[in-house]
Amino acid sequence: MQWPEICRSHPDKWLIVEALEAHTTPDSRRHLDRLTVVEECPDGKAAMKRYRLLHQQYPEREFYFIHTSRDSLDIQVQQWLGIRAPHATDTKV
Repeated sequence: MQWPEICRSHPDKWLIVEALEAHTTPDSRRHLDRLTVVEECPDGKAAMKRYRLLHQQYPEREFYFIHTSRDSLDIQVQQWLGIRAPHATDTKV
C-alpha cells in the first residue's frame, strides 16, 4: 500500500508500519514506496513502545510509528557516528 491508501483505511490513528520497498534520495530523505500496516495503536506512547519492541526483535526490518493525520511522509535520514561520551568508556586501571 501507499501512504494515502493507509490514511483512508485507518483515519486518525497511530500505526506501526513497515516499509516493504523504500529508497533514499541524494538529499537524505527516505521515501517509502510500499508499506504495510503492522499494528494499530491506541495512542502515540503505545505506538512508540511497540515500535521499540519490534525494532529490538527485528532489527533488519524497517518499522515506523506514524499518525495518519499526516498528509505526507517527510523522513530525514540521520547518520549516527557512534561517538561515546567520555564517562561511557571503561577507564579502570
